[in-house]
Amino acid sequence: MITFLGFAMVASFMVLIMTKRMTPLVALIVIPVIFGLFAGEVSGLGPMMLEGIGKLAPTGVMLMFAILFFGIMNDSGLFDPIVRRLVRLVHADPVRISIGTVLLAALVSLDGDGSTTYVITTAALLPLYKCMGMSRLKLVCLLMLTSGVMNITPWGGPTARAASALGVDPSDVFVPLIPAMIGGLLFLVGLAYMFGRSERARIGDIVVDTSVEEFIEVCVSQNVEARREHLIWFNAALTAALLVLLVVGILPLPILMMLAFAIAMIVNYPNIADQKTRIAAHAGNVLAVVSLIFAAGIFTGILGGTGMVDAMSRSVVAIIPPAMGPYMAPITAALSLPFTFFISNDAFYFGVLPILAEAAGHYGITPVEIARASLMGQPFHLLSPLVPSTYLLVTLAEVELADHQKFTFKWAIVLGVVMSVVAILTLTFPFVR
Repeated sequence: MITFLGFAMVASFMVLIMTKRMTPLVALIVIPVIFGLFAGEVSGLGPMMLEGIGKLAPTGVMLMFAILFFGIMNDSGLFDPIVRRLVRLVHADPVRISIGTVLLAALVSLDGDGSTTYVITTAALLPLYKCMGMSRLKLVCLLMLTSGVMNITPWGGPTARAASALGVDPSDVFVPLIPAMIGGLLFLVGLAYMFGRSERARIGDIVVDTSVEEFIEVCVSQNVEARREHLIWFNAALTAALLVLLVVGILPLPILMMLAFAIAMIVNYPNIADQKTRIAAHAGNVLAVVSLIFAAGIFTGILGGTGMVDAMSRSVVAIIPPAMGPYMAPITAALSLPFTFFISNDAFYFGVLPILAEAAGHYGITPVEIARASLMGQPFHLLSPLVPSTYLLVTLAEVELADHQKFTFKWAIVLGVVMSVVAILTLTFPFVR
């Protein structure tokens, strides 16, 4: 019964938001409460929800100050030179812009943090997409899928979880996956080329002639009174230092974001009235994202507290017939797509993956091979309503979550298949043992 309620809860949530009968914010609160009551939990719902909110509170704080910090950097004109250089480089060609989106996202994603990647790349690319009249859904699709591929780096999170859960070395998991990651990025470059061709046909060729400077000025920050061009080198150094410290991990991520925001605000806008104006300018984005994070805490708190996650995991593993045992590596890769979509990475890697690895071990498939296979679903995982950074991305790009999910769904699956095929061909994990 609890298994059925778990799947029904997630399915109801997805149907309601994809048909736009409920906003994600309302659905994340109402749907789990209803199904929690169906599960017989009354007095326990409150503690479950508070526990879920508490676990996501640091993420909410981090995202709030990340939006404010990078919003200030954008207002001050830090990213204007990047946009100018991009416009000159791509020559206002939708194909080059789309391919450049993948390459820029891959480069920025090396820091391993999806939220930071989304803030930086949207700040640089969204004005260009708007200026060209290009589809923001395609921008979001390319950014998210590229981030999903790069998220497999050991410092991204999933690889460390998989390695820890199975007691293997993260480098042994990651290094053989590099060809699959390259294959995934090449696929995304091809997808970007296809997107660019369709956008070129839709909006027509835009020829940038001698008036290129006027064309560029339309694409960069238009908030003239907020620009601080004389502080661009300070802001660049501050942003670079922040990214380095994020990777080094000298302080918790929320604290780093708070400190960076405070320093940026004091230096760029020492006047208190200007500070209030800048905060107010980004208050809408902050509220939209942070409220969703805390609402997602209710969803995950009830999903885990009622035992739905464990029941869903056991039920799926139990239906794998013994005859399919030698194929456990590709089965694990396939299961990683829906599992990491419906439940959190922590629940999958620490709850489900050890069970899959134990079953695979009876057929001579090693834990490290299962760990590698389990990472194939990461691009699809980012489509999940349980991923906080996804809300940040759609909010910054000004698109609806439901529209993004419907548009990106098929490409995320194809990307997972491409990476799995490359991994099998390069003997990263076996097709059959």
